[in-house]
Amino acid sequence: MPSYTVTVSTGSQWFAGTDDYIYITLVGTERCSERTLLDKPLYNDFERGAVDSYNVKVAEELGDIVLVKIEKKKYWVHDDWYCRYITVKTPSGDYVEFPCFRWLVDDKEVVLREGKAHLPQDDKSSQEWQPGFPMSIDANRHSELPRDIQFDSEKGVDFVLNYKYVMQHWKEDFMFGYQFLNGCNPVVIRKCTKLPDKFPVTHEMVSVSLERDLTLEQEIQAGNVYIVDYEVLDGITPNSTDPCTLQYVEAPMCLLYKTAKNKIMPIAIQLGQTPGEDNPIFLPTDGQYDWLLAKIWVRSADFQHHQTITHLLKTHLMTEVFAVAMYRQLPAVHPVYKLLIPHIRFTIAINTKAREQLICECGIFDKANATGGGGHVQLVQRAVKTLTFRSLCFPDAIKARGVDKKEDLPTYFYRDDGYLVWEATMGFVSDVVNIYYKSDEAVQGDEEIQAFIKDVCSFEFPKSLKTRTELIEYLTVVVFTASAQHAAVNFGQLYLGMYPDEHFIEKPVKVAMEKFRKQLAEITSSIKRRNEGKRLPYYNMSPDKIPNSVAV
Repeated sequence: MPSYTVTVSTGSQWFAGTDDYIYITLVGTERCSERTLLDKPLYNDFERGAVDSYNVKVAEELGDIVLVKIEKKKYWVHDDWYCRYITVKTPSGDYVEFPCFRWLVDDKEVVLREGKAHLPQDDKSSQEWQPGFPMSIDANRHSELPRDIQFDSEKGVDFVLNYKYVMQHWKEDFMFGYQFLNGCNPVVIRKCTKLPDKFPVTHEMVSVSLERDLTLEQEIQAGNVYIVDYEVLDGITPNSTDPCTLQYVEAPMCLLYKTAKNKIMPIAIQLGQTPGEDNPIFLPTDGQYDWLLAKIWVRSADFQHHQTITHLLKTHLMTEVFAVAMYRQLPAVHPVYKLLIPHIRFTIAINTKAREQLICECGIFDKANATGGGGHVQLVQRAVKTLTFRSLCFPDAIKARGVDKKEDLPTYFYRDDGYLVWEATMGFVSDVVNIYYKSDEAVQGDEEIQAFIKDVCSFEFPKSLKTRTELIEYLTVVVFTASAQHAAVNFGQLYLGMYPDEHFIEKPVKVAMEKFRKQLAEITSSIKRRNEGKRLPYYNMSPDKIPNSVAV
């Protein structure tokens, strides 16, 4: 009687094991096995971290094994189980892998397809949390999410900050300017090619701050002047949830000057968008505390912009849009699903937590933020209107702000490190895409990937993809946004290039993954060498500090 050896791997995270009954059915191209209970006498099956093997006997061989059906039935009380993978050894000695990497809850059955990635031609619902917001998962609480996209129980967070140096120098102009390059919001600084009429800074105002014997206009033409403008905050309703605490939101502008030693220094600040006697321009030559207070107002505006637009909208919410579309349109065996899942698995969980505790009514934003009480919602709604696919393409976003040349800003490490990680990520994505898509026609004919793209096509995003080059760029945006970009504006847990759940089983992809890891290791070494001896080392884009996904 033919016998198939079934090997089952249980997850190693907390509470992954189960005492429930586990049944398996093997589905072949010719016939199916009987429903078989996986059980060893006098043995505790499916313990946390265990790899157990069982024999499934059949009357006749089943042909090629294409599906495995797993069923979990209650023993005493429901006991959730995390299955990593199942391997089937056939009577002829061949091994067939079935990646699972998901939780089985209640009396649930899961049908697994053979792990080799397939294109469809080869062979969950969303809601709008607030009007004008990107689409999100239709769940109000973390506990309502499917178990396999909730957080692991032992998930933790590491913080790495240069506390002492920043605390000693935070009042100084060079530190204020440095943060626009390599702080937590390095995406607002842009080259000033012409002073806006609403910011009437004159040469006489700032001449004492200029170092090259040039007029302000000449410095602008020479490319030595930069600007940050928080116009998006203009008119945002301040937080009024506590009538005893008055809060304010301004929309300042700050002119920045590159010194002969390549330091970025503030030379003029205006707190509102409309010039006038009641909206003066503050200068470094003003009183010490007047100037310091003006800089604090800019930092406050930068905080609102960073938390709500740079961090929440452009990493968390946009990554969730990709995640929901992936779960809705791509089966688990699709190569793009396998490529993306490590980077977006926990995004829905953290975003649901945010909507439940952070940005909800009476949440932390309402209690501790000047744009709480509805202003943060207004801010996202405004920013969404100008959000485009190109604004998420790292090289395009850098160039659009006129800060792409290293010789102009030699200490813009966010840009330099970001370029390296972007290229490495695109190289890895390209390797994977080219393994499965042998032509542009294969991309056009993939109904599932086209449905995925169409599901995301708000905000001036592509409605379809016609070439492998377009697909590679699109997927690079997803991976980069969820990993490197989020790291640059937040901090890390699971580092880029680490894939603890191996969804791909094909050797060419594993070779590509190893190549990717080596490239990231080289980038890490390069960044470490550059940072040696620096009082303010920049590690936010170092691959060994980049989280694999948006999870904080």
